[in-house]
Amino acid sequence: MKAPIPLLLIPGTLCDERLWGPQVEALSERADILVPRIDTSDDLDALARDILDQVPWRQFSLAGLSMGGILALSILRQASERVDRLALLGTNPFAETPERQAQRIDDIAQAKEMGIARYAREVLAPLYPAKGKAEEIEHSALVVAMAERSGFETFRRQALALRDRPDGSANLAVITQPTLILCGDGDRLCPPSRHIYMANQIPNAELVVLSGAGHLTTLQAPDLVSEALSRWLDRMPRAQR
Repeated sequence: MKAPIPLLLIPGTLCDERLWGPQVEALSERADILVPRIDTSDDLDALARDILDQVPWRQFSLAGLSMGGILALSILRQASERVDRLALLGTNPFAETPERQAQRIDDIAQAKEMGIARYAREVLAPLYPAKGKAEEIEHSALVVAMAERSGFETFRRQALALRDRPDGSANLAVITQPTLILCGDGDRLCPPSRHIYMANQIPNAELVVLSGAGHLTTLQAPDLVSEALSRWLDRMPRAQR
């Protein structure tokens, strides 16, 4: 029997291990899975270092969704030798524009004024379904529950970390790990064009675009995401190539 594959699954803004719940269940027999906390700093690279401190393995496969994917790219910049495989889901590899940087401050102020649960319910949750699709009550409720558990201070730190993050696009061409790039075709926050760009830049990348899915593909198309991750885990890790 093969030893379980060490697998790090990084969630997105105001999310926790429940974002990856279907994949943890589907992959638990073949992978040793850790979903880290991402709430300790308002600096993206410092957050990535803290995640590395939480990881018990010398080498591991690495997947991240949204902010989790941005953190995965930072981890790769800092400790590429520890990463066997890379998966980026619903991810934006670019730095923030000046306009979006300013909007982050407004987002923080709005979340503080509304309260984090209401902000998640009224501002964030409507952005996550695919374009033209209605919210699913179960998914929106989970978004609110994860936000309530995370709290406003975590949101503030995460928003600042995203606002000031470095541009990760310049490093895509030097990635040597087998890489999965996955998104929903209706993702309004990280559209398919960004994933096509990443897949074209990363030499050993596979692109998967899921029809009818939005930003939270792990919840909106759980079986398809789990299948794609399972195929990705079948790929020979970089160290053995």
